[in-house]
Amino acid sequence: MLGLKKKDLSSFSPQTTKGLRTRVKILKSARKVFARYGYVTLRMSDVASESGVSMGALYRYFKNKDDLFINLIGGIHEDMFQASRSNEHDFSTEPFEALLAANRGYLAHYHENRDVIRALIEAGTVDNRFRDVWWQMRKRHVDRFVHALKKSHEIETVDGVPAYLVVESMASLVEQSAYTWFAQEELNAKPISVEVAAEIVTRIWYRTFFNPKPNQNSISEKS
Repeated sequence: MLGLKKKDLSSFSPQTTKGLRTRVKILKSARKVFARYGYVTLRMSDVASESGVSMGALYRYFKNKDDLFINLIGGIHEDMFQASRSNEHDFSTEPFEALLAANRGYLAHYHENRDVIRALIEAGTVDNRFRDVWWQMRKRHVDRFVHALKKSHEIETVDGVPAYLVVESMASLVEQSAYTWFAQEELNAKPISVEVAAEIVTRIWYRTFFNPKPNQNSISEKS
């Protein structure tokens, strides 16, 4: 799963309804605790206390803190990946609308999980395995969009630059914007809504790949 070797992860998979419920409860509690303490200072005992299970039970479900965190992040990433897919608009015929829906889904899930994502970035600074997890997560998004550009619009270069490099640049724009606006939300004098954030980054993406005439409507009118 996402970057960590099997030897680092628990092989336990509950087969009963009760076991599955316990696993879900632990992961929900872990989300709160990782958001509260971050990756570095969190202890497994914090999760056991929050979830109301014994240390023995916790270690039965998850081998260690890394195992617990990667399972938590894996679930969040999968939800985010699915949410950043436009099912209501056809990218080939409605590229702006499809991009807006995809960015809105991504940013909404980022905002919802901003504390845990901040913990992942923190973890990546002290353990290269989590840096690799982050890299694989972003690469999955980039690869999907590069494929969509080629399939739906036959775009393989932008002003002579390979599309993959341009998409990586645009993905970095969205990531850093989300981190600034949401993961560090308490530092912003004027917080920004998900809807406004989605339209800002979508306009930049759309102009980059399709070069339309600018829309004259002001974004500030929607804030």
